[in-house]
Amino acid sequence: MTKRIFVPSLGFLWLIAAASLNAAPADPPLPPGGAAILTWTPEQQAWGYRNMEKLAPVRVFKRGKTVHPLPLGAQIDPTFKVGDKTYNTESYMREFRASGVLVIKNGKIVLERYGLGRSPQDRWTSFSVAKSLTSTLIGAALKDGKIKSLDDAVTLYIPELKGSAYEGVSVRQLITMTSGVKWNESYTDPNSDVAKVGLSILEPGVNPVVSYMRRLPREAAPGAKFVYKTGETDLAGILLSNAVGEPLAQYLSEKVWQPYGMEQDGIWVEDVAGHERGGCCVSMTLRDYGRVGQFMLGHGKAAGREVVPAGWTEDATAPHVANPPYGYFWWIIPGGYEAEGIFGQTLSMFPQDQLVVVINSAWPAAWSEDINAVRMQYLAALRAATQ
Repeated sequence: MTKRIFVPSLGFLWLIAAASLNAAPADPPLPPGGAAILTWTPEQQAWGYRNMEKLAPVRVFKRGKTVHPLPLGAQIDPTFKVGDKTYNTESYMREFRASGVLVIKNGKIVLERYGLGRSPQDRWTSFSVAKSLTSTLIGAALKDGKIKSLDDAVTLYIPELKGSAYEGVSVRQLITMTSGVKWNESYTDPNSDVAKVGLSILEPGVNPVVSYMRRLPREAAPGAKFVYKTGETDLAGILLSNAVGEPLAQYLSEKVWQPYGMEQDGIWVEDVAGHERGGCCVSMTLRDYGRVGQFMLGHGKAAGREVVPAGWTEDATAPHVANPPYGYFWWIIPGGYEAEGIFGQTLSMFPQDQLVVVINSAWPAAWSEDINAVRMQYLAALRAATQ
C-alpha cells in the first residue's frame, strides 16, 4: 500500500501548548509545547485522545431526541496469522493499543470491544477522519443548493483567494487534493508548510489558514497532481461554512447527527480564529463512529430523507485519483473505502458486504506501514468471518 503521511493541523497543535493550564489537578501532566501531541507517552495518549475538550477550544455538535438502534447480531472473533504470530481481537488490541473495535454487519453489532481505559460513553478523537466528514457535508451543501457545483471555482466561496495560486482551482480539485498548489507536508521540517500554516492571525479579518494558503505558489496545473495537503482540507471547511452560512458543527448536527440518531453529542476542535478544522479532530463515541459508517452505507439518508445528492456516496468514494487511490477525502481500499487518521484511527466500509469496521487506537507512531499491514489482515479476517 502506498505510504501516507498524516499530520494534524499545526493550528491544533499550537492549542495543545496550553493543555497543562486547562487540565484538572487529577489529570496526567502533558508535555509542553505545541507539538506535544506527537510525543505523548502511551498513558498521555490514552487520556488525551478521549479528553480533547479539556485541551483545546471546541464546538459541540448536538444529538437529537432519538437514537438510531444498533442491535446485537451473531458474535464473531476471528483469528488471523501474520508471519509466525496468530492474533485474535484481544491480542490485536493489546499489541497495537486499540481503545475500541466495532464491527457492524447488516446493521447489527457483531463485535464490540474496548481498551486503554475507555468505556462505551467515552469519545475518542478522529484526527484526519474528520476530513471525510467535511467531504460528506460538502455533499449536503450540494443537495441544499448552497454549493452549486463541484466544478465551481474555489474563489467563488473564498473570495480572499482571488489572485492566488487557487485562481482557477475547482471545488472538485480541492477535495481530491489535486489543486496543483505547491505544498510541503513534512512535519520533521520546521520550515514546512504544515509546520507554519494557521499558527497566528496574519491579517485581521482573514482566517489565518486562508492568509497562509493564498501566499503559496503553483507547481502543477489544476487536476494534474495529487499532493496530500492538510491545509487544503481546512480550506474546504472554510469554503463549506462560507457556503452554508453557519459553523460546521451546527451544520453537521442539523444534517446528520440529529436526524440520523447519534447517541451522544460530539465535539470539533477549533483553530486559533475559532473556526472548526475541516481536516482534523472531531470526537465521538465508538458506536457513533459506527453510525457514521451506517449512514454512508445507507447512501447518505437520515430519517428517510436524502442528506446528500443521489449517487453522492458512490461518487465520493470512487477513485478520482489513481495513485494513491483517493476519492473526495476518502481512501479507497480493496472491497471498500475508509477514513483514516494518525495514530490508528480508521472507519472502514465495505458496501457489498454491508459491513462497517471502526478501530480507534493510540499507536506508538503517527503512521506505521508495519502496523497498518497487520490492520489490513485483521480487516480481511473480519470480512471473512461475516460472510
